[in-house]
Amino acid sequence: MNAQVRRVARPSSRVALRAATPLALALLAALPARAQSQAGQAGPRGLDPVVVTASRSPQLLSQVLADMTVLTRADIERQAIGGLADLLRSQACFELVRNGGPGANTSLFVRGADTRHTTVLIDGVRVDSQASSGASWNAIPLAQIERIEIVRGAASAIYGSDAIGGVVQIFTRKGDGKPQVELGAGIGNRGLAKLDASVTGLNGSIDYAFSVATERSDGFNTRPVLNDPAYAPDQDGYRNRNLSLRVGAQLNAEHRVELSGLNSHVNAQYDASAKPKTDDRTLSDTRALRGAWSAQWSKAFSTEASIGESMERYETRPSPYLTETRIRSYALQGSYQLDPSNRFTGLLERREDKLENTGLSISPTPGSADRHQDAVGAGWLWSAGALSLQLHARHDQDSEFGGASTGTLAGGYQLAPAWRVQASYGTAFRAPSLYQRFSDYGTGKLDPEKGRNAELGLHYGAGLNEFSITAYRNLVDNLIIFGAAGPCKSEFGCYQNVSRGRLQGLSLRGGTTLAALRLTGSLDLQAPKDVTEGTANYGKLLARRAKTHASLRAETDLASWSLGAQVLASGKRTDNLATGYKLGGYATVDFDAQYAISPALRLQLKLDNAFDRDYQSARGYASAPRQVFVGLRYTPSF
Repeated sequence: MNAQVRRVARPSSRVALRAATPLALALLAALPARAQSQAGQAGPRGLDPVVVTASRSPQLLSQVLADMTVLTRADIERQAIGGLADLLRSQACFELVRNGGPGANTSLFVRGADTRHTTVLIDGVRVDSQASSGASWNAIPLAQIERIEIVRGAASAIYGSDAIGGVVQIFTRKGDGKPQVELGAGIGNRGLAKLDASVTGLNGSIDYAFSVATERSDGFNTRPVLNDPAYAPDQDGYRNRNLSLRVGAQLNAEHRVELSGLNSHVNAQYDASAKPKTDDRTLSDTRALRGAWSAQWSKAFSTEASIGESMERYETRPSPYLTETRIRSYALQGSYQLDPSNRFTGLLERREDKLENTGLSISPTPGSADRHQDAVGAGWLWSAGALSLQLHARHDQDSEFGGASTGTLAGGYQLAPAWRVQASYGTAFRAPSLYQRFSDYGTGKLDPEKGRNAELGLHYGAGLNEFSITAYRNLVDNLIIFGAAGPCKSEFGCYQNVSRGRLQGLSLRGGTTLAALRLTGSLDLQAPKDVTEGTANYGKLLARRAKTHASLRAETDLASWSLGAQVLASGKRTDNLATGYKLGGYATVDFDAQYAISPALRLQLKLDNAFDRDYQSARGYASAPRQVFVGLRYTPSF
């Protein structure tokens, strides 16, 4: 770690950032969410999809009183390469930190909150590592995803622990209509190769979807260093294979049962040290299974009962390390429509966490630890004319630290047909991970982290134009950090509840169409700071967060071509508050194109980091250089 890093942000990257920021400001009407996917309006293309993540029950996107984005399969296919994190990094309020390529350890900060403060769900199943704290973003494949719903802000009153910064829910493919087969294949530089296939359809009352995919790359040298004769540069590649299955049966008009599952395996190379000829690897596995029964007991009353289980396994070789998290959940939720303006929701939920890790030395069962949370929740959704109100409350009882009560109150008012203002206040918490409590670095006495989030938003949508601005302020107390040695067994340091964070900022998004050119984009101005009084870091920006980051996308159709270009820009960041080391700002440009060879066959082209910018999101780790991809997608008709 003392080696000097060769790849640093060039001055041209900083120039590009300075140029990109005023450009984004000048195009706020064109300020990456797809314009039709922003909450509060139906969008330029008149779409108003039904979403479930914001309130845990179906509602029109235009009725959501949260800062929400929906990404469709079309958005996912334009990404073409990489994983979920590569797609989300272009969305408002998201920042990515990665130790190398797509297969490496990855963190996503939402509104400046830590990666562990975002709840991640796959078809309603929570995925989370009780060792590293947070979902393994690098192990969630794009190939299996049909739709993504993003909710920013505190949501523990709906989802319990973890949802301090927001919620990301992933929906796998689902059969609908006549049988359909889709095949995809592509290649790129540095040994990139992709294959995927899916079969979906509806046969009578049975709908089905099966998808399988594989991706590999020789990668690039993720740890370029200087002045170390023992260092042997090498390429750090990855292999990913994944599949998903979703089967549903409409038993009758009132009852439906469904089974879904996803499995993903990533084998990625990394550099653990400068020792030559050492093939360091991480093996990451993510699995999510769910069974559900939905029932419409009357026109007003419906329920859903579900059971789900996720597994996250992480192993390093030849350095021996292995950890595995299993989360099992049971839920019964109901909805009662009192009248067209009043809807009540209720929830009973149980979550069981288990961690197996040899580092759990102070657990009652060394090497293994478990806990459970029982929760009850309720919600009220009301509207009358131009005014809408939503109230959610929840109480979680944790077997380790006791109870946590959270709530959210949101309101919206339609100022005019094109204008709406909305505001909300919510509380949230994150339970200490089992590793933080029971490893050599734990004391067994940590308290949950707690957040208090307030936000105010203004939305405009008329014809082909849409714009939103959201101001937020989230105070996070009892932040768990790795501090000085003390009451734990380790002489290197202990986990402690000593920090306080203030996450505040302004997020702007929008879209418009100028002639044949569609423009969308976002601009985030934020100040996520450490406000722990009496410490050296008081008032400093949290590590690896930028004051400013932005995106701008332009796309158009030309004959049989669909063409797109995107700029991603970020300001400078501090890599480590203790050392004060600065990471330079950067701007990258990506291009994508699709050509309809025939109604059933499409050509895909992708050029990421087109100008081969050198930059870092974490000190000592190079980010991906220029990536070229050429692929074909075939969807025959039956």
